Amino acid sequence: MKTKLFVITPPFTQLNTPYPATAYIKGFLNTKNIESVQADLGIEVILELFSKKGLQDLFEFCSASLASSLGPSSKLEVSENTISDNSKRIFALQEEYLKTIDAVIAFLQGKNPTLALQICQEDFLPEASRFAQLEELDWAFGTMGTQDKAKHLATLYLEDISDFIVECIDENFGFSRYAERLGRSANSFDELYQALQQEPTYIDQVLISILKERIESVKPTLFLISVPFPGNLYSAFRSAQWVKKNHPEIKISMGGGFPNTELRSLSDQRVFEFFDFITLDDGEVPIEELILSIENPEINSYKRTFLLENGEVVYKNNSLKQDYKQSQVGTPDYSDLLLDKYISVIEIVNPMHRMWSDGRWNKLTMAHGCYWGKCTFCDISLDYIKVYEPVAASLLCDRMEDMMTQTGQNGFHYVDEAAPPALMRALALEILRRKLAVTWWTNIRFEKSFSADLCLLLKASGCIAVSGGLEVASDRLLKLIDKGVTVEQVAKVTRNFTEAGIMVHAYLMYGYPTQTVQETVDSLEMVRQLFEAGVLQSGFWHQFAMTAHSPVGMYPEKFGVKKATETIGSFANNDIDYTDSTGINHDKFSFGLKKSLFNFMHGICFDYELQDWFDFKIPKTKIGSDFIYDALQESEDFNIKPTAKIVWLGGKPFVESFTKSKKGNSWEMLTLTFHDKKESFSIQTNKNEGEWLVEILQKISVAKTKTYTFQEIKADFETSFEDFELFWYSKPVNTLREFGLLVL
Repeated sequence: MKTKLFVITPPFTQLNTPYPATAYIKGFLNTKNIESVQADLGIEVILELFSKKGLQDLFEFCSASLASSLGPSSKLEVSENTISDNSKRIFALQEEYLKTIDAVIAFLQGKNPTLALQICQEDFLPEASRFAQLEELDWAFGTMGTQDKAKHLATLYLEDISDFIVECIDENFGFSRYAERLGRSANSFDELYQALQQEPTYIDQVLISILKERIESVKPTLFLISVPFPGNLYSAFRSAQWVKKNHPEIKISMGGGFPNTELRSLSDQRVFEFFDFITLDDGEVPIEELILSIENPEINSYKRTFLLENGEVVYKNNSLKQDYKQSQVGTPDYSDLLLDKYISVIEIVNPMHRMWSDGRWNKLTMAHGCYWGKCTFCDISLDYIKVYEPVAASLLCDRMEDMMTQTGQNGFHYVDEAAPPALMRALALEILRRKLAVTWWTNIRFEKSFSADLCLLLKASGCIAVSGGLEVASDRLLKLIDKGVTVEQVAKVTRNFTEAGIMVHAYLMYGYPTQTVQETVDSLEMVRQLFEAGVLQSGFWHQFAMTAHSPVGMYPEKFGVKKATETIGSFANNDIDYTDSTGINHDKFSFGLKKSLFNFMHGICFDYELQDWFDFKIPKTKIGSDFIYDALQESEDFNIKPTAKIVWLGGKPFVESFTKSKKGNSWEMLTLTFHDKKESFSIQTNKNEGEWLVEILQKISVAKTKTYTFQEIKADFETSFEDFELFWYSKPVNTLREFGLLVL
């Protein structure tokens, strides 16, 4: 019997766009002519809950369960005493919620834009506790348009309903995660296993009703569940449990980010009451081998796969097949997914978080793994980081064009660990050559390759934002992390991106091993200065977590920390408890760091003393008040490498000739007039150099396939003229440099 796959992402990940793992797998299966259907059960459950019928059922369930908990004679008015005032208010306003919910969801799906005007009147939506923060945000709305303000208000409205669900229906509910705590505390399978023995929750029942319908219509022989995060784990097991009980003939496998990092030392047999297989790392070959083994059990060939044999968990990696090259895995395929049903929300007024939660993004990868692969807090021992393999820019653009045709969307999020600058340059040139109108953003390292001109090229190709790890803004700790950057270098690179019009988000870290209180304070001062200088627009503080597959986790003694235990859990094993030799409680810095950052992001409170952000004594910073300002004043290196590529972003000029006379001498001159998207400008040159310039600008136009080096252009010039350097640094060429003559 031929295998048919059903591939799902269980609840919940994002509301605005599908998590891409299933689309990647479906794209690969297409190259093998293997039939598959994919689904994002997260968005399907959300749409079922947040509908008029869904809310009606929910309020009725709440009313019945509250009344039954107090006995048959109880009335709701009495039972209301068991819930908070906020939930009482939402329950009392249920008719208002039922009246507005479908219209609000349609608005957030982009189908009902005129509703924004009514939402912004602030008397259309019922309001509960989430709206209490509105006064704090009024000033932020000054920079928001009507659509954005309405999205934010509609998001608060949904969050109020979510609060009601958490209190009255299911305490584990969350828009982008479900029962995440059970996934995060999972060294032992006991707590999760116990939860799965309980009766399904209300949310479980909604999930199972959708799953039942899909299983019965798809009729798969192999059910793949992709689990990217701890917040998907419980739902993955619930889904597997139902299928195992009701359709024991279907084989079930788990893959994805969670097992790849957490389940590498799995030994608990009970997991296989739910799953037949758990695969690790790149999924293409493991899935292909599973299909062959299911179709022909005698083959018994597996790639990076856990399964149960004779009552014991075994790890099999006996397949001789090599992993596929990135050029061979196909284009991600988003068919089957409800692309027009995702909802764009604006949760908090953070520009980068807004990009994660607002808008539909096609997701692609420039390169497998990380080209740097040295950061000591990162899982650099695992294949998803360690095995670096870039994809050719031409193939990336082919995939972009295919996905635009399929999805109707031209926004791309490149989900690389760190996109390589050389490949970003090649991709930008290819996008511009093909005249594609796209919007894209990605993760980077703040390395010096990102010159002002490269940033201008990226912007011209449609790059609107980058995010990168500044981590700990301390040169000593950056060296210990092996980040390969300095704070001064980060400042210059973020300046280059910002001046090109590309938004910059920084990942910030505190609590790294051996980090002192002084270094935390100095880090905050560096961050304050970066925002004050206007070269950072967004950031987020993360507390350091020690993971089993990072250099810190593998060799803790080198970093001045000690593992709490050497015991390896029988289920998940990634986050490690440890003690730091400094004995500092880094938790206490969390609130002050995040509160100060929130204000810096909105361009205020730069004049506050750092002490003002903390309710305990901190030392004064040792960073000079002009450290970042001074770093940004240093002039760029004007030396151009002979191998540097020279590219012209502009168009062909209008040419007019005229004669210039002085003291009885006359010269033939040219005026070259260019029309930039924003403005027009002119330059004047002598006739011969001007004609050469017009010709060379056509040769080095970004629309052309061949690129020319500085050395080649110099040699071309010097076949007819002398002293290229004098010409290159002349006023006409300097003007062109301001308008898109780039050195890359």
